[in-house]
Amino acid sequence: MPTRREFLRNSGLLAGGMLLAPDALFAQREAQKLMILHTNDFHSRLESFPDNHPKYPGQGGIARLKTLIDEQRSTHEYSLLLDCGDVFQGTPYFNRFGGVPEYKWMNMAGYEATTLGNHDFDLGMEHLADLIQNYARFSILNCNYDVSKTPLKGLIKPHLTVKKGRLKIGITGVGLNPEGLIPAHLCENLVYKDPVASVQEQVDILKKRMHCDTVIVLSHLGFEYPGNQISDKKLAAETHGIDLILGGHTHTFLEAPVMVSNKKGSNVIVNQAGWAGLQLGMIRLEFK
Repeated sequence: MPTRREFLRNSGLLAGGMLLAPDALFAQREAQKLMILHTNDFHSRLESFPDNHPKYPGQGGIARLKTLIDEQRSTHEYSLLLDCGDVFQGTPYFNRFGGVPEYKWMNMAGYEATTLGNHDFDLGMEHLADLIQNYARFSILNCNYDVSKTPLKGLIKPHLTVKKGRLKIGITGVGLNPEGLIPAHLCENLVYKDPVASVQEQVDILKKRMHCDTVIVLSHLGFEYPGNQISDKKLAAETHGIDLILGGHTHTFLEAPVMVSNKKGSNVIVNQAGWAGLQLGMIRLEFK
């Protein structure tokens, strides 16, 4: 069994990206810090990988992940725990219990929001709606899926605002094109909308109408692709007003967050934290 030090080294714990965001609200005041913790593509990995696993022996799982989350919360006055989809599918826990333990884990850990990944539809929308209604004590965010004619109607929010100290944080979510990734009978009547236009609409609402100090996007688009397929990096480049994109789907392990120049030349922080709870993504923002 790896020691805690070995786990930290092998999991590649991320500690990246400081964003200085001048704002009149904080003029002449002490800077406020916010630690953003995030995961993606958990894939029902409640237990660690077995000790004889060829790639991740004894790593992953909620016990180690919760230890890291608690350590960061204990050293930061303000923190936010977020997820980027594909909570389900990948171990017998999902096959046997249908996602209930995963949502109970997220409640226990104190997640404030997640977005929809393609595998979150694996048991159909009626089942997902039942899980959300009965077990999720956190928000499910997505702005580019029209679910008004599905069992998910009223359960998916286009955005969320959270107060942390003097900060007002706006969060939205975005999902990939379900065609070819989600069987049609599992997402019947779900309407997919352009991610760039949908996200920009929500960012404008959060920044201009709701006066958020910072805007975060929870994405399940994927980090990057060789062609023209929309990705986190393309989303950052083709929009404006986003401060941070937290991603999923491609299971990308980043040694540090990536900076992408947006449509107006400002930097956007883009990060992803592997999969299966092998990493805890960490972004510390400082507002002055």
